[in-house]
Amino acid sequence: MDVNSASTVVLQTLTQATSQDTAVLKPAEERLKQWETQPGFYSALLTIFTNHTLDVNVRWLAVLYFKNGIDRYWRRIAPHALSEEEKSSLRAGLIANFNEPVNQIATQIGVLIAKVARLDCPRHWPELIPTLLESVKVQDDLRQHRALLAFYHVTKTLASKKLVADKKLFQDLASGIYSFACSLWNHHTDTFLQQICTGETAAINSLERTLLSLKVLRKLTVHGFMEPHKNLEVMEFLNTVFERLKQFLECRRRVNTENMCSEKLEKTIILFTKVLLDFLDYHPFSFISLIQRSLEFAVRYVFTGAGEGVAFERFIVQCMNLIKMIVKNDAYKPAKNTEEELSMWEEDPEGFAVEEAGGDSYKYSLRPCTEVLFLDIFHEYSQILTPALLEMVQNLHGPTNVENTVGLVIKDAVYNAIGLAAYELFDNVDFDQWFKSQLLAELQVTHIRYKLIRRRVIWLIGQWIAVKFKSELRPMLYEAILNLMQDQDRVVRIETATTLKLAVDDFEFRTEQFVPYLENIFSLLFQLLQQVTECDTKMHVLHVISCVIERVGMQIRPYVGCLVQYLPLLWKQSEDHNMLRCAILTTLIHLVQGLGADSKNLYPFLLPVIQLSTDVSQPPHVYLLEDGLELWLVTLENSPSITPELLRVFQNMSALLELSSENVRTCFQIINAYIFLTSSEFLQNFAAVLCQSFCELMQDITTEGQVQVLKVVENVLKVNPILGPPMFQPLLPSVLKGILDGERYPVVMSTYLGIAGRVLLQNTGFFSSLLNQIALELNQEMDQLLGSIIEMWVDRMDNITQPERRKLSALALLSLLPSENSVIQDKFCGIINICVEALHDVLTEDPDTGTYKDCMVMFHFEEQKVSEDEEPPTEQDKRKKLLALKDPVHNVSLQQFVYEKLKAQQELLGEQEFQSLMESVDSEVIRQLQGFLHKL
Repeated sequence: MDVNSASTVVLQTLTQATSQDTAVLKPAEERLKQWETQPGFYSALLTIFTNHTLDVNVRWLAVLYFKNGIDRYWRRIAPHALSEEEKSSLRAGLIANFNEPVNQIATQIGVLIAKVARLDCPRHWPELIPTLLESVKVQDDLRQHRALLAFYHVTKTLASKKLVADKKLFQDLASGIYSFACSLWNHHTDTFLQQICTGETAAINSLERTLLSLKVLRKLTVHGFMEPHKNLEVMEFLNTVFERLKQFLECRRRVNTENMCSEKLEKTIILFTKVLLDFLDYHPFSFISLIQRSLEFAVRYVFTGAGEGVAFERFIVQCMNLIKMIVKNDAYKPAKNTEEELSMWEEDPEGFAVEEAGGDSYKYSLRPCTEVLFLDIFHEYSQILTPALLEMVQNLHGPTNVENTVGLVIKDAVYNAIGLAAYELFDNVDFDQWFKSQLLAELQVTHIRYKLIRRRVIWLIGQWIAVKFKSELRPMLYEAILNLMQDQDRVVRIETATTLKLAVDDFEFRTEQFVPYLENIFSLLFQLLQQVTECDTKMHVLHVISCVIERVGMQIRPYVGCLVQYLPLLWKQSEDHNMLRCAILTTLIHLVQGLGADSKNLYPFLLPVIQLSTDVSQPPHVYLLEDGLELWLVTLENSPSITPELLRVFQNMSALLELSSENVRTCFQIINAYIFLTSSEFLQNFAAVLCQSFCELMQDITTEGQVQVLKVVENVLKVNPILGPPMFQPLLPSVLKGILDGERYPVVMSTYLGIAGRVLLQNTGFFSSLLNQIALELNQEMDQLLGSIIEMWVDRMDNITQPERRKLSALALLSLLPSENSVIQDKFCGIINICVEALHDVLTEDPDTGTYKDCMVMFHFEEQKVSEDEEPPTEQDKRKKLLALKDPVHNVSLQQFVYEKLKAQQELLGEQEFQSLMESVDSEVIRQLQGFLHKL
């Protein structure tokens, strides 16, 4: 795929993939899917998303496809892997210019750079870090911020790598750049403190840079040093944290809550506390010198007058956590020996299972420290240790005598080593053969004393699933899991559930292989959920259940009756355990998606849960809101019809919109879902309140937020073109004024024109009254305003990338004809130009007959056919399809509409005046128009 020629084709297809019309969207997605493995495709995507003149939605989609490509095709061993030449070019392009103007896309580009860095840095991308370090020094505010954003994401990603060699590389990186990172942070911090004191508006930008550079330092400090207490710079930074915290708390005292810096100030203060908490968590012994100062600081701001006027709830919680972690830290407690661990297994199986899975006391006990040491040594001396470990495995062939306790413990240790070093042993162990010849047999030894090995073997299989495990062996594994889920020992069953989650969550999972075991396994999972008593264990089992439901989709329907009956009881029992309630919400989300329209039977339980989770006046919303909103959304999307109770939940929305939190996008999706579900009833009840909320939001909201608001209005007009405009009248003047003022953001202008097109085409009387209102406000003639609107519409037609909106524009402007109005006749040329452009967009030619067909016209509703791997259409998908049948964009032939309007104009004016009017249009445009119309 040649990049230059491909970019145009890919751009056109991406534009179609942003369409709301599935007839346009689906073929475009299919083409993009086919191109994923084509050389040059990702180079074309890079060209598109770095072109700032293109539509934001198209660029966003290009970034997402690029990101998916990194996950699938960047690794050398991946099928259809990208060539080294193309990867080299892409790496260079990603860091060529940090000047992305759109925040959300800039963040995604930072994530892209980090994803590539995870795989290629530093060996194949040695220039990345030096380029980032140089770029964060530039004076240009935008470039500096974007480079710092990318620097943070790269640091965060490299810090998260777990292999010993990768940790060593990150430590080398940290040593090399730590001094620079500290000076960068101090510079931005000092700049901010100076600017905030003098009231400079640039303070918010400096604070953003302070926050990003502190995030970088947090990762370097926590993950970049084996023994950080031996590094003077690290300890100096940590001691400086306390001084900076005091300065920022004092800033918060002086800055009122309306100030733009207020929210970011709180985020920065919380980040300071996270630095201390993380350092204590990962390096308890290095933290010893900071204990006294930490306790004095936390106590001062929580329990004395020093905190009045500066401390806030999240900060107080963080201070309390710091005190708790210091007081309860297990680093200074003696470790348990093997005999004590087995005793705990017997006495408290759930506590043992939670601790073994990485509970708080596990982190600093003897065994995990030994495991880390083992991996360090194994990585350094793998050539020597691999044969020795494999020999041990060979010597342990066959079941071990259940009376031989020492032998069982040794086998457990050896199998543990094989699991820990799975990635290191990839080329040395034929795991598939070992699984069939040895491990399956070990799992079938049912003696009570052999539970140690049964648990270890199923854990071991879980470690190897993502490393090397043939797909055809999955049924044998599911059979083994089915047997183990009936084991006498609860710890074995919990560990088996963990491995099941790893198996179904794996890339190689095939639904058809799992379905024969689904009923029995799901039943046993449910039994385990009922039997376990600890909150952490119930959460864990619920996560496994959620994962299973998510992967099998609709096929879960026959088996969820028992779970549906149990969840209300569990919800009631978990009143004081918000994290368990979050797990229940996640389960309900997947359950509703699996049940589809049948989820309506859950409403007596489901709707009170949504009501509580999304009510910001209720304390639990702090924990439950995000999942509660997601559950609310999927409930609406899968609802077959509205109920009074479901409508009543919307009363929570006004307060949610006032929060303007990171969940606001989901709130808008919920509003749209109500509009598609029951527009008339919903609007009669909530239009006034919603319109008021939107008017307040539009005064102080990002460009993306404005678009979200406008899209809701556009959907209202689409669903209810008669009732909608009067109900949202307070918002509509600003739309027409935005068009007149030549709104500079293309995506906003496109949405303005979409709304104006809806009103003009489907509610002409209201459009006229709106125009009259604005004319009186601006002291201008209506015709003059109309002419200005048409002129701007023609000028900004290129801002509209969605084919539906382009056709809508043509239909709307054509609806002004026939007319004797001199202003409309004066703009006739522009109207015809738009129509011809739209005809090019929507008409397809039949090669046999030479006639044209409007590809957007839908004649009847067709049930979507989906394969096993695809998600079935939701009830909302079906509603949108039915709505499209009533939409002029989809039920009016643009070709026929143009012909009828021109004919009517000709009849109104007479032949001579009409020909004079047509002569104002470019001859080439006329030729194209005649070509489209001559074979109706």
